[in-house]
Amino acid sequence: MDGVRVAAIASLTPLEELDRDPFLVDTRSQHAMCARWAADKGYIVTCHLLFYGLRPDHSGLWSDVEAGQVDLFVAPNERVLSRALTSVPDFFAECGRRGVRLETAGLDEPAYDAAMKANVHRRLSMPTAGYDGC
Repeated sequence: MDGVRVAAIASLTPLEELDRDPFLVDTRSQHAMCARWAADKGYIVTCHLLFYGLRPDHSGLWSDVEAGQVDLFVAPNERVLSRALTSVPDFFAECGRRGVRLETAGLDEPAYDAAMKANVHRRLSMPTAGYDGC
C-alpha cells in the first residue's frame, strides 16, 4: 500500500458525560475529524482506535505499527488524547522511540445542539438493538 498509513485515535468516554462534553462522547465525529484530516493530506486511515485511559506502552496501540500497517497516529485534539491515554507525554515519547509520528487534527469541533446530542445518545445507547446511527 502506498501513502502514509494512519491510525485514528478516539476517546471512549461514558455516555453520562454527553451534556458536559459531547465531542468526547461522540466517537463517530472524532474518527470523522481524523479521517478528514488524513484525506486533506492524502493519507490513508488504516485503523480506528478507541481507548479510555490506556497505557502508552499497551500492545493494543502498537500491534498495527509492528505489523507495518501504521506510520502515524492522529487524534482530533489534545483533549481526546488526554482522555484516551494515561499520559500524553509518555505516549509522545513512546512514539518518538518507535519512530512513529503523532499528530492532532486540530479542526473545529461540531457545535452540538439538542438534536445532535439526542442522536449521539440514541446511537450509543442502543447498539445491541441493531441501530446503526442512520
